[in-house]
This record gives sequence, C-alpha cells and structure tokens, in this order.
Amino acid sequence: MKKILSLLLVAFLAVGLLGGCADGTKEESSAEQNNEQTNDKSENNSGEDKLEGTVSVIGSTSVTPVAQNLADTFTTIEPGIKVDIQGIGSTAGVKAAKEGSGDIGMASRNLKSEEKEWGLTEHIIAYDGITVVVHPSNSVADLTQEQITKIFKGEIKNWKEVGGEDKEILVVSRESGSGTRGAFEEIMNLQEKNAEGKKISVVRKDALIAEGNGAVKANVAKKEYSIGYISLSYLDESVKGLKVDGVEPTIENIKSEEYKVFRPFLMLTNGEPSPAAKAYLDFIFSEDGQKIVGEKLIPVK
Repeated sequence: MKKILSLLLVAFLAVGLLGGCADGTKEESSAEQNNEQTNDKSENNSGEDKLEGTVSVIGSTSVTPVAQNLADTFTTIEPGIKVDIQGIGSTAGVKAAKEGSGDIGMASRNLKSEEKEWGLTEHIIAYDGITVVVHPSNSVADLTQEQITKIFKGEIKNWKEVGGEDKEILVVSRESGSGTRGAFEEIMNLQEKNAEGKKISVVRKDALIAEGNGAVKANVAKKEYSIGYISLSYLDESVKGLKVDGVEPTIENIKSEEYKVFRPFLMLTNGEPSPAAKAYLDFIFSEDGQKIVGEKLIPVK
C-alpha cells in the first residue's frame, strides 16, 4: 500500500510540473507574438512617416548655388526625396511658382508690383550682396554709386575719367529677366519709366550681355578693361570686387548695411507646398540650413 501511495504521489507531481511547463510555454509564445506584432506596427508606422518624392526648384542663377548646397545636405537626411534645381533666371522662377511648373520658384530680387498680385508666398532665405567686378589687373579699386551709374549709362566711357588707364570701358550686363540685373538697376538708378509708365533699363545699348553670373565673371576675367556685376557668392580671385563709396563688399558690411548694394534671396510657393517641398523649406530655415546659407550669404536666422 505504501508503495502504491508513493507511486501515485510521484505521478501527481509529474502532471503538475508538465502543466506548469505547458503554461509557461504558452505565456512565452504569447509574449513573443505580442512583441512581433508591436515590431510590425512600428515598422509599418516608420514606413508611413518616411517622405518620398521630387521637389522641383526653378529660377535665379544667383540662388542656385546655395539651393544646391542645401539640397545636397537635405537629401542625406531625407534620402527618399530628390531635389531637382534649375537655374534659369528669377522671372522664370516667379512664373514657375505661379503656374505650378515648379514646386518652388527662386528669385534674387523683390517681386514686382504685378507679381505680388499673384498671391505667392515669399520665403526670404538670405540676403546677398551684388559685387561690381573688374579685371584683376585694373588699377581702379573704388567707385562711387554715381560713377557706377554713369559708367553703365554710358556717360563715363573711359577708365581715365575715374582714375584708371586711358582705355575704353567695356560694360558687361545681364540678360533680361535676371534678378541680379533687376536688383542692380533698381539700386543704381538705372531704370526709368517710358510713355506707358513701364520701367525700362537705361544701361548703354552696346553693353555685352551675358547669361548668368558665371558668364559675367568669365567675360570680365578675360577682358582687361571690362566691368560687370555678380552675386557676392560668385566672387573669387578670377575677378576683382570693387569698393562702393569706400566700402568693401563683404558679409559683415552687408549685415551692418554699410555696403548698400544687396538684395533678398526668395523661395516662392503657390498655395500649400507638398510634404516634400515643405520639408526642404523647413530644413533651409533650420539651424543647420542657415549655417550652410551663412557660408557665403547673410542668413535670416
């Protein structure tokens, strides 16, 4: 009898242990399933939050370099977004924003009165100086605004009239629709109204027209007695930037407004931007974005 009772006790204990193990296995299996479901949800949410698409940015050749630098860094943060930048002029950029052929338009000047009526949203991303440039061998280092205006009008035609050599001045200007040209002519009083009340350029008719900042710089670098104007961000040793009224064209002097020849850099949108375009704009105004802007321009933050 004692043996029978002992065997029954052992059997009872064995059944209990097996049941406990089974329950533990069930609990572990349930926990694993819950964890897998949680991970699946997390992965699904991550996929939903990831931005994808192309942002088309069209306009000013002056804004193009900084827009590209910003895009290069932005796409490392948002690899699902491609930023396509085309530098074809400010007027084209304003129209692209209006017509929707671009997500963002770039302009390197203030909007004209008729353009303001289109209801575009202006995002000022930076301020830029316009540098009057000559060949590096030119002995002239400083001109007044009045002298610059007279040179571009054709009222001063020889470098000897402003302290240089007895050589004829070759004026290099920008193409129609250029934001740099529009801003430069406005600042330097190189526009006047015609009979219809429309502003027209009074730059000398025989000026050499170059399309883009790079083309102006290349022409001035090759032609010893030329003069032109470019965005400060394009200035390098191939040309010489002139002082204007005794003030050098530097970021510091533009910030203090001692150097008067500067303009805004605009990003333009029409209505609510796409999530990808908004993300790019948000990056531009972030601390990292404004650091990139501040490398050659005046940041707004």
